[in-house]
Amino acid sequence: MGFGIAPISVETDRFHELGAIKEKNAMRYSGLRVIREALNGQRGWKPAWRNPEPKPNYDIIVIGGGGHGLATAHYLVTKYGEKSIAVVEKGWIGSGNAGRNTTIVRGDYTLPPNTRFYDHSVGLWEKMERELNFNVMHSQRGVLFLHHNDAERDDHYRKTNIMRMQGTDGEILGPEKLRKMYPSMNFDGRFPITGAYLHRRGGTARHDAVVWGYARSADRRGVDILQNCEVTGFRIEQGKVLGIETTHGFIGAKKVGVSVAGNTSRVMDMAGIRTPIESHVLQAFVSEGLKPIIPGQVNYGAGHFYISQSDKGGLVMGGDLDQYNSCAQRGNLPVFESVIEAAVTLFPMLSRARLLRAWGGLQDMTMDGHAVIDETPIKGLYLNGGWCYGGFKATPAAGECFAHLLSTEQPHELAKPYRLDRFRTGYLLDEKGQGPNPNRQ
Repeated sequence: MGFGIAPISVETDRFHELGAIKEKNAMRYSGLRVIREALNGQRGWKPAWRNPEPKPNYDIIVIGGGGHGLATAHYLVTKYGEKSIAVVEKGWIGSGNAGRNTTIVRGDYTLPPNTRFYDHSVGLWEKMERELNFNVMHSQRGVLFLHHNDAERDDHYRKTNIMRMQGTDGEILGPEKLRKMYPSMNFDGRFPITGAYLHRRGGTARHDAVVWGYARSADRRGVDILQNCEVTGFRIEQGKVLGIETTHGFIGAKKVGVSVAGNTSRVMDMAGIRTPIESHVLQAFVSEGLKPIIPGQVNYGAGHFYISQSDKGGLVMGGDLDQYNSCAQRGNLPVFESVIEAAVTLFPMLSRARLLRAWGGLQDMTMDGHAVIDETPIKGLYLNGGWCYGGFKATPAAGECFAHLLSTEQPHELAKPYRLDRFRTGYLLDEKGQGPNPNRQ
């Protein structure tokens, strides 16, 4: 949408003087606009964002042009009134994890800090399209967790009670309701399905559209989105960051925020900071387009498998991490095999479907399975990373909290539990009780 656009040459101060006028006259999307452009030969559409050249200096640089980085930029300008901002991306925006996930949105976490954070994120998802004036195809079709035995059932009742006590939604479904919702599901296989937990506010969204929506909003408000601009190092003097070295040269900044998902360890190594994060590959698979057969998002209790159906008809499936550390965006065949086995076990008719494509995203896994939004020991350098499985669903809340930190230099109330020093002090957020085993979180 915004690729290959000629750069706009405008001086920094003049650019911001015209910011309000630009915002007022910016192209808005609407049904009437679509009809008008159709009648006008589609000649009135403008590029969704610019492709500017880097300026010598910015107040704030955000490294990472995915959902989190662009959401951060959006909130920096819309909520905190920051002016001089750049988002730096080594490829094209959305070319990392933002475009390599299974698009699940939910807020049903059980530890109170996580419940509050992800419930707030779901609330931001619910108003995102109006806020961005962009269709991100957010669909609250429900997220379903199947149970197959008494222990899983009891755990789901516990989870439902926790959700309700903290003001969000959750309910238990018996097999009769499930059979009406999913008549093609195999209820009597090796692991009989005895019921499920349902999170109705959960659902899916189109990952690319989320990136595009935040990019368009940030650009309209003066943020420079620098694509194909890879960070090669940091310039640090006397314990303070002065800017970043890139393939386009040095770019100065008062503050730098790192939001690069699975590349967190590699980027922070450039600043001499070792993070409590490992990178693992998480694979995903998409089938050929089919007629609607799976109305919501389903998680298989007898194995790590989840499936939903996109608006184009493709079945989006995923499973467990590849258990070894890797920074490659590709996976191995054992996980591939386990995902397909689970799919056919749960929905036998899928044995006749064809697989269309597969990919691997980099998961930045922490020692307790939850994220870091915090300042670093280097003054002016901040980190948003370690999102494990929760990165996409956290996009708007993570962007808002990181923007708060970058602008005010104080942690957002919702992000206080996600401090970097919790791994030293012992205030961990081990939702699954797995201990320091990132590949099991």
